[in-house]
Order: sequence, then structure tokens, then C-alpha cells
Amino acid sequence: MFCQQTTMDAWGISSSRGLLTYCLMPLFFSRWPGVRGQQLEIIQSPESLSVSAGEELTLSCTLSGIGLPGGVKWHRGLDRIQPAIYSQKGESSPRVTRVVPGSLNDFSITIKNVRPEDAGTYYCVKYRQRSGSPETEETAGKGTVVSVIATPSQPSIQGPTSRVESGASVTFNCTSDRFSPRDIAVTWWKDGRPIQPLQTTVLPEGESISYQVLSTVEVQLTKEDVKSQLVCQINHNTLRSPLKQGFRVGDVLRVPPNIRVETIPPPPIQLNDTVTITCSVENFYPNDTTLVWLENNNKSEIGTDEPMTQNWDGTSSLKSSLAVKATEERNLSVFACLVRHNSQPPVNKTATLIIRAQTEGDESADTPGPGEASIFIIVAVVCLLLVVLVVAIIYLVLARHHKGKDPTSVRLHESEKTSGVTNQEPDPNNVTYADLNFEKAPQKSPRQVVEISQQSEYASIQAAKPPANDENVTYADLDMVHLSKAPKRPAPKPEEASSEYASVQVQSK
Repeated sequence: MFCQQTTMDAWGISSSRGLLTYCLMPLFFSRWPGVRGQQLEIIQSPESLSVSAGEELTLSCTLSGIGLPGGVKWHRGLDRIQPAIYSQKGESSPRVTRVVPGSLNDFSITIKNVRPEDAGTYYCVKYRQRSGSPETEETAGKGTVVSVIATPSQPSIQGPTSRVESGASVTFNCTSDRFSPRDIAVTWWKDGRPIQPLQTTVLPEGESISYQVLSTVEVQLTKEDVKSQLVCQINHNTLRSPLKQGFRVGDVLRVPPNIRVETIPPPPIQLNDTVTITCSVENFYPNDTTLVWLENNNKSEIGTDEPMTQNWDGTSSLKSSLAVKATEERNLSVFACLVRHNSQPPVNKTATLIIRAQTEGDESADTPGPGEASIFIIVAVVCLLLVVLVVAIIYLVLARHHKGKDPTSVRLHESEKTSGVTNQEPDPNNVTYADLNFEKAPQKSPRQVVEISQQSEYASIQAAKPPANDENVTYADLDMVHLSKAPKRPAPKPEEASSEYASVQVQSK
């Protein structure tokens, strides 16, 4: 009964002939030479192998001996619940094919285009199938350990999600994954110069079929970084040359503009003159900038914009001008240049229009301009130099005149001496005199006594001992000093109409 029931479950045979055949089968095999006692065995070789990602992987499996009815499957790992990568009686992976299709004992397979996730231990398993019952594992091979040598993926750099103003510190991340083995090196470069990363981490921490690397670097941005290039470089033993990825720093950089507002001519402005107000927006990046003029917080007329210029460092500059008439109503008006850059809050610079009306006698109207003032300064300097030159010439003439005089001769000029025959009425208070100083009193002092006129002059000259030679005559020409009038006083005692005397110093030889 047990043999019959077993036979019906396994083969679905209810005839007595089939039952007899099934029950006698073990006896038949036990008497067959070389088969007695042989059981099913699965041989897998080699025990381990390595393959590069993208290549083909061949796994060998051979059945030896007699097994129960059932199919053969390939599994990766010990979990039999997961779908098999190959099944003799079921679905298989599209990348897996039999090496010898239709063979009853060779179940070797080939996996095409190996991926890092294909790494693991592969088992060739023989199942047995009973009617009405799920298949169960009969026997399995020892397994083949497969390691996939995978090159790192192209590195990727991530920076800030929005633009950052110059002067701030920014963190950049470089990632690469799906590589094996674990060892990997990451280096950073900025404009050809290496920079030290903050941290480099390889995940997961333990053993894995593939890995991922994350490296972080911090960079302080400046306005000169508009054209800077950041590079992440990866070295791995599966690579023939390093993998590099560049990042343009200007893509996350914002350089705010410098704004200047000036008026031409500068204030104060004459009434009814035309003044040009200029707004210069300089050295900004990126170049998406809008400019609006406001007059007393109200939108003004449209200014004249010059073409945007590109600077050598990658930044841009913009200039706009507004021409207005200096009317009385616009006195003390405030003109604002409102600039919005890269969707940031607007910034502005202002200029106040100061107007001055010209009145009669207003000297400021005749105030020379900068050019005329320069001419006046030059003329003044030239005149001053001429005066100095004239004074110097006079000084040289006088010095030469004094140097040319003989020390033994002096002229005496009577600058205001009147002739005895003049008809001018004499002034009794007008007296010209000079003191005579003698080193040695002369033995005989010739003196003429004349009647003193209303005007008298006298002079004294120091005299030395006259020389023995009578022909050596020394003379003096006296310049008479005419004194200012003194208060009236009694007339002096009459003497001669005019008298002069002098002593002459004669050096002895």
C-alpha cells in the first residue's frame, strides 16, 4: 500500500504494471554493476572568481549520480525565497543562458553584462517535485563566490542651490558610486591648485558588493571667482586614468554692484541750465540687472542707457544718464537711481538738485571756471617772478655801484640846495645840516664867516692826516639831507647867505 501510494503521488500511475515497475526499480539499480549505492552530487567549480563589470560571467554546475524527479535552479545567496536567476522549469533572468542547452547533467550558465550588484555567492540547487506538493530542495552545490571589479561612476559635484554673495564660505560635495573594491582616492583642485577636502567617506562601512564615496570641500568665494573652476578627481585601481569632473564657481556666485550717482555740472546749478545726472552701476555678476530713475520717489522719465560692458574679470558694468532742466520747481529735488540685481531687493543711490538763481551784482555769476582760475594763477605767478627779477636787478646794480666807489672819495650832492640867485622865498624853519666827526682835530680849521641866510646847511667829514704829496687831492661830493620842517623858532643870527665846509681825509703814503 505504501509503495502504491508513493508511486501514484510521484508519477500518477495507478496500473499494477506501473506499480510493479516502480517498486522493483531500487532492486534493479542495486544489481546493476557500478550504479549500486551511487547518489546525486552537484559539482561547482571554481570556488571563487572575479570579473570586471560589463564582462560575461560563466558559472559551472555538473550533476553526478541519480536524483529524484525535479528541476535545477541557480540562486544568489542562501535565501531560496528570492526568485532564482535561472530555473530549468520556470522563468529566468534575460541576461542568463545555458552553456549546453538541453543537457541532463550540465547546468552551467553564463551571465552577460555583469554589474556590481551581481557580486555574491551562487549556488546550483537540485529540487524534487511530488505531485500536489511544493518542490523542495534535494541537494545543492558548495557555491561559487563571485566578486565584481567595478570602476567608479563619473563623479558628480553639488554646490549651493542658490547663488551666494562673494565673501561667503560655500560647501561643495563630490560623489561617485558602484565601484569595487573599496579603496579609492579623491582630490580637489581650484584653478589648477590643490585644496584639502574637509572629509572623505566611503559607504557602507562593512563588506559590500559595491561602494559609494562622498567628499566635501569648503571654498571662500571672492569676486575674482567668476571665472574660477573647481575640479573633483577620483583615482581607483580599476581605472586606466583618473576620472575628473569640473564645476564653474560662477554658477553659484553673485557679486553685487557698486553704484555711483553724480551730476554734471556739480551743484549748485544755475537756474534754467540743463544738468545731466549719471548713474554708474559697476562690477556686478551675473548681468541680469534693471535700472529705474525716481524723482522725489516718483518714477521719472526714462534715462539714456549705454550698452552693458564686460570687464576683464567676468563682471559687467552699466551706465545710465538723465538730462533735466534746472527749474525753480526742481530746486532741492532728489533723484534716485534704483537698481535691482539678480532678483535681489533693490538698492539705490541719490543726488539732490540744488539750484541757485542768478541776481544782478551776483559775483558768483562771474566766478571763473576751473580753466580761467588756472590762467589767473599762472599770470599771478609770472608777475611775481618778474617783480622778484626786477628787485634782484636793482640790488645787483646798487651793489655794483657801491663796489665801484673809491673809499677815499665821496660825493656830496645837494639835493635841495637852492641857488643864491633864486627868487624863491626862503623858509626859516627849513634847515639842512650834517655832523662832522674828526678823528683828529685839524690844527687850522679854515672857516668862513658869512651871514646866515634863512636856509643853512652844514656837513662834517672825518679826515685823516693828509699825504705829503700835494698833488694827491681827495674830494668829496656830499649828498645833503633835507630835514623835514620843525616848529617855528626864532631866526638864527645872520651869517653869510650860504656856507659849507668840509674836512677831507687824506691818507698818507
